[in-house]
This record gives sequence, structure tokens and C-alpha cells, in this order.
Amino acid sequence: MATRTDAPTRREQILKEAARLFAERGFHGVGVDEIGAAVGISGPGLYRHFSGKDAMLAELLVGISERLLTGGRRRAAEAAGAPEAALDSLIEGHIDFALDDRPLITLHDRELDRLREADRKRVRQLQRQYVELWVAAVREVYPGLAEPEARAAVHAVFGLLNSTPHLSRPASLPGREAMAALLHRLARGALEAANPSPSGV
Repeated sequence: MATRTDAPTRREQILKEAARLFAERGFHGVGVDEIGAAVGISGPGLYRHFSGKDAMLAELLVGISERLLTGGRRRAAEAAGAPEAALDSLIEGHIDFALDDRPLITLHDRELDRLREADRKRVRQLQRQYVELWVAAVREVYPGLAEPEARAAVHAVFGLLNSTPHLSRPASLPGREAMAALLHRLARGALEAANPSPSGV
């Protein structure tokens, strides 16, 4: 994640390169040997870390869902009693994911159905909990927003933030800091627009 400063482990290096390659060429378009070459080890050497590509994909998709939920809960707890700060912190955390883990967004969109049923259910369960965490935070700030509308608004904001893999990188685009600020304004603007009471009451 964006806040990490220590060097990644070999396992994490493998997952990062697997995510990049899967996102670029599709799960079936990438071989174990290619993933190994990307991290400087032989393809068979990967089997010391993972049983195969299926295990890598599962760890990537289940892992990011777990990290988003854990990070969201931490952010909400740190801002307990300050609803605006809690919501802003949740938005900031998701923006970090959207900007720094873009291959995982592509993987989720394309490859989720390739997971074993148990892993797919686990991802969906974690995602539901993450959504409900946001719904609670949104309704703290906008109590006039009914729960179904708040949930729809949260999904819409996720769609907005998760659009980042579709961005190219021409010089005319803002840098990361400016893009993060823009996405934050857009997310808050979308939630404000969904609120039936401009005063928030």
C-alpha cells in the first residue's frame, strides 16, 4: 500500500508483478515463467511461494479486499466522533488504493469469476462489509440520506474512484498529488449531490 516504507518481501514482489502482468495481458495470457523472470527467479522457483497462478490470483483479490476493510476500519476508528474527518479519511484511503494499485482494479473487473467459489464468496463478503462501513460514515455526515440511497451513492463513488485504470498518462494529466485532490473533490461532490438536504440535516 502507499503508506508502506519497508522493502517488499519476495512473495510481495511476485504478487506485484503477477498483478501487473495479469492486468496487462489477462490471466491466461501470462505464464509462470514470465512472472518468475519479472522478479529474477525461475518459473519453477515460484512454487516455493505459491502453488500456481490460481493461488496468486486468489491472494491478490482476497488480499486487497482484506486490506481495504482493515484500513477502512482503522481510519474510521481513528476519526471516531468526527464524522467529516472519518469520511474524508475513508475517501483518502480508497484514493490511495485507486492510484497505487490500479492493476488490482483491472484484475477484479476481469478475473474475479476465475476464483474458486470459496474465495469469490470471501471477496464478496469483505466487499459488503467495506461498503457498509462507508454507508455508516456517509449517513453520519448526511443523516437525511436514506440507507438505500447512501448505499447507491457509495457504489457510485467507488465507480468514480475505480475508473483510474482507464486514465492514460499524458503530460497534461495532473501529478499524483493533484489527481488525489481532484478525486477527493469529485467524491465529496458526488455525495453532496446525493444528499437531499443541503444543510446535512
